[in-house]
Amino acid sequence: MGVNTELRVASCELRVASCELRVAKSEKRKAKSEKAAGLGFSQLETRHSLLRYRSGSQCPFKLFNYTRRFGFTFFPITLCGIRNQGDNSMSKSLAGNVVWITGASSGIGEAVAKSFARRGARLVLSARREAELERVREGLVNAAEHFILPLDLADSDAMPAAVEAVKGKFGQVDLVVHNGGISQRSLVADTDLSVDRRIMEVNFFGTVALTKAVLPLFRAQGGGRFVVVTSLVGELPTPLRSAYSASKHALHGFFESLRAEEYDHGIRVTLVMPGFVRTQVSVNALTADGSAQGSMDDAQEAGISADECAERLLKAVQQGRDQVIIAGREKAGVYLKRWSPALYRRLIRKMKVT
Repeated sequence: MGVNTELRVASCELRVASCELRVAKSEKRKAKSEKAAGLGFSQLETRHSLLRYRSGSQCPFKLFNYTRRFGFTFFPITLCGIRNQGDNSMSKSLAGNVVWITGASSGIGEAVAKSFARRGARLVLSARREAELERVREGLVNAAEHFILPLDLADSDAMPAAVEAVKGKFGQVDLVVHNGGISQRSLVADTDLSVDRRIMEVNFFGTVALTKAVLPLFRAQGGGRFVVVTSLVGELPTPLRSAYSASKHALHGFFESLRAEEYDHGIRVTLVMPGFVRTQVSVNALTADGSAQGSMDDAQEAGISADECAERLLKAVQQGRDQVIIAGREKAGVYLKRWSPALYRRLIRKMKVT
């Protein structure tokens, strides 16, 4: 099958996805009073109607005909099952909450700080560059109420002392936004192992170390929420990001386990997967020898703004969402990979990912 034919098929799949999502949303409105703990009657109807769509009996895009012609089928599990309705244990009002943000000196972290500060939250701003943290704080609402705590995620041993400093300042932590990290732009064959280790140390082990240090405090106060800014690459591995993708997959696995283990202690997790966001992440991305790339990717430049990303993240937190994808058109790749992984793997080899 030629690439052009594959792209046409992929386009059809995405139109079918849009159709299915509309059906799912319609059925959800009918069943909004039901709990996510079990399959209610209308939820069973949703599953039945979506299966009928996939059989081709109702689908206006004739999915069945494409299935017969090209020999593959689609089964989007996340659409035909129970949709995550979230946990609203965190009040929609964030006034007075203590929110600790890593990677707060620029990009998404800075935008998140502005969004939470506007809602009355008291912030702990952490990153390596103290001067940049001061700049961010000066631009926030109620600047004097926020606490600057320089922190290097590569230094896992520093995390217990950092938690004690926050306890000494505020006496509590209601929410931790794990946003700090570094990206990558290099081929596996060219990348020095020390670069892989550095990315994992910052993105994964630093985040885990801070989580473990905060966890006893969350338990003692009866709950809290970890907001983990991973990446769409945590679902869609692409070329030039092998170690970065691995670190994000690792975060997903770790926090899904923690979510299950700590639920009865009132501890919740929100996984946030941004796509292309206009920040300096590609400029600072590590190349094969560990140096920064020093230039902005075209895809990054065309991405959504950090402010939009922050507002959507905040909305997900207020809704108690377990997981949210914040992206533009690249979000379609998630559904393509789930429904037709072989086609996804063929296309990703040819697509421009920078």
